[in-house]
Amino acid sequence: MTSWLAGLEERARAVLPAPVLEYVAQGARESLTAAGAADAWRAVRFLPHVMRDVTDVDPGVELLGRRSEVPWGVAPTTLQRAVHPEGELAMVRATAAAGAVTVVSSNAGTGFAEIGATGARWWLQAYLPSDRTLAEPMLARAVEAGAEAVVLTVDTPVVGTKHVVGESVWDTVDPGLVRVNFGPGHEQHPGADKATDLGPHDIDWLQTRTGLPVVVKGVLRPDDARRCVQAGAAAVWVSNHGGRQLDRAVATATALPAVVAEVGRDAQVYVDGGVRSGLDVLAALASGADAVFLGRSPVWALAGGEEGVARLHAELLAETVEALRLAGCRTAAEARSLLRQAAVPGA
Repeated sequence: MTSWLAGLEERARAVLPAPVLEYVAQGARESLTAAGAADAWRAVRFLPHVMRDVTDVDPGVELLGRRSEVPWGVAPTTLQRAVHPEGELAMVRATAAAGAVTVVSSNAGTGFAEIGATGARWWLQAYLPSDRTLAEPMLARAVEAGAEAVVLTVDTPVVGTKHVVGESVWDTVDPGLVRVNFGPGHEQHPGADKATDLGPHDIDWLQTRTGLPVVVKGVLRPDDARRCVQAGAAAVWVSNHGGRQLDRAVATATALPAVVAEVGRDAQVYVDGGVRSGLDVLAALASGADAVFLGRSPVWALAGGEEGVARLHAELLAETVEALRLAGCRTAAEARSLLRQAAVPGA
């Protein structure tokens, strides 16, 4: 018998149109990176503590100076209104009720003002265009609507090739379900294409324009993580874009420990990619992540509306608390000891 979480994708497949389903599930090229993500977390092995009082377990963490009741948030994804009519509103309401943060895509199909009106805690994900000034109106709308941080995606100078079977989602979806937070004709402006010249200076540019902390998403190398932190990033986010950009990129579970070792004392480190269960959350925390972000799982859950997303959070919380207890950890932070063998005196 599989867990409710393990059946998320299968249940979504029963209700989603084929082009939408393919869009959410697909990886780039041969999908090797996407296919290997979950197995990389399953390969992590723990050294659990015993004889500890785990009657009371606190899974909460602090993200950018504010408490989150759970050690995960929801990663940015577009086309949420193609998955369910309430789209981002259902996602942020259910996620806020769980005490977590939602990262809203700049390509969202719901206005930032509507999202802000829910009272949910949310961060903005942003791509920067070649002409940075074209991003300013969108950034201003997000700040006005209450975004608490900007997540700069840095692994998409171009969109990775994906092999589509049948109709593409972009041939079938209503254009009004995406990019509603940009002005009319935005994509026709010279310089509206994605920037191929991103650099550390863009971190300072974003922070200056918005007054918000900047999280850099799409980092897999410790040297790149160091450059981001030196440029002022409040956090780095270990991500390979769900395997949707450079195929054959290393799994995030593999990349995470080296990034944590390089910058974990100076900035927060987040991770996404293939997290499907409470044991996966524990593996990420044990590997040094300050928090985990969920990409496809919340979208599959959104096929069941706000109730589906709420159950995702509830099921994941139950699994994570159980895993923490079985590992002898009373807090999420204590999970960091689970991959270290205790020193042997005199050895």
